[in-house]
Amino acid sequence: MSAIPGDVDPDRQPPMTVPLRHFLVASAFLPLGVVAAVAAVADLRLGLLSLAHVHLLLVGWICLTIAGAMTQFVPVWSGVDLHSTRLAALQLPLLAGGLLGFAAGLLLTRLALLPVFGAAMLLGFWLFVYNVGRTLATARPFDTTERHFALALGFFVLAPLLGLLLALDFTRPLLAGGPVTRTGVVGAHVTLAVFGAVLTTVLGALYQLATMFTQTELHGIDGPLRRIEEVGYPAGVLLLAGGRLVDAAALASVGGALVALALLAFSVVLARRLWETKVERTPMLSRYAVVAAATALWAALALPAWLADPLARTRLLGAPGTAHLLLLGVVGFVVLGTVYHVVPFVVWVHRYSDRLGYEPVPMVDDLYDGRVAVADFWSLLVGSALLVAGDLVDLPSTLSLVGGVAVLLGSLLFVANVAGVVREHAPASLATVVFGGWVGVEPRDVAGSIEGD
Repeated sequence: MSAIPGDVDPDRQPPMTVPLRHFLVASAFLPLGVVAAVAAVADLRLGLLSLAHVHLLLVGWICLTIAGAMTQFVPVWSGVDLHSTRLAALQLPLLAGGLLGFAAGLLLTRLALLPVFGAAMLLGFWLFVYNVGRTLATARPFDTTERHFALALGFFVLAPLLGLLLALDFTRPLLAGGPVTRTGVVGAHVTLAVFGAVLTTVLGALYQLATMFTQTELHGIDGPLRRIEEVGYPAGVLLLAGGRLVDAAALASVGGALVALALLAFSVVLARRLWETKVERTPMLSRYAVVAAATALWAALALPAWLADPLARTRLLGAPGTAHLLLLGVVGFVVLGTVYHVVPFVVWVHRYSDRLGYEPVPMVDDLYDGRVAVADFWSLLVGSALLVAGDLVDLPSTLSLVGGVAVLLGSLLFVANVAGVVREHAPASLATVVFGGWVGVEPRDVAGSIEGD
């Protein structure tokens, strides 16, 4: 694999510490979320543990990774300059600090803290949307990836807003006796967050990454399948969220069917890219293979379940018992695979790109430990499989606990490997990347960022 693919513009990327800080902080939330999940499986009674677990993983690990990835790759892919480095640096402490306070409020049952820290997260998300949106607005015309990202930014506006409404409702009964119920708002919030913000970003990124790193192009049936996904998926998310919000089962069923069919179509496109790949297997492509299979299975199970009853609490994330299949098998493995390229890519450009042609330099994929990557892949795959199997069939609870421990082990190996790339190869130390100045992370860029704002 080449160090830098030929169709991106690395000169447009933000300072190194901006995306790397997002990825490292996000990676720290991964084992925290998994520990909370293992505690829930072990039936530890600690406040609203399940809600804390979900937010630590979805907001802390996945959404922070998305924020860092969009901040890094929208300028690179679109060939435009990031609107503001300062705003990109500011969004992270708002999101991470807000989430830590929010999770603490849930675990300690201090519900009065939830609106305060929820508002901090909302502001962080909206800064991210504004900054990336202003950046993306200068790129015309939009390609498939950019269209998905623009839609995802809209979902990132709506989902945290509903989340803050739910946090306020914990302390004041705002939704009691209103036109919509708390159950309806929860359903819409989950739909807009998971299927809107997160999965729309994932789909957009995979159209670019899966073709780029398999060195293939969409052809034949890929074109019609992509059009089905591009039209049907966002329409389905909006219909599903709207139907759940106003308790309209027929509307939600139509939306759910569109979402499931669109993801099924996309799984075929992704599988065809991986089948036709012209490059050696990498940690990214191995994990994307899991994503293709998990997406197809999830969609096949979700379609009949949502046609029958899309409003049931047990079917928020698809068919009953498929939450781990979706969140670990689909979203989780996309994030794991992508970070295995993004972090080494960012470090390689800043450390070695100027030396290329003058002295021997490592390839991007040489920066992480391949043996650790294999170990965390199998640990996460086996652990996820045990959790999914435990959800779908009647297995002893001990096996689910073993699965959770395996996922935790794989998560720790993944975090250690990614942190090792920064520690061993980044021009700045690991402590500088994580704990350096939160605003103006590279002095030469501060003046331009202030002037740009």
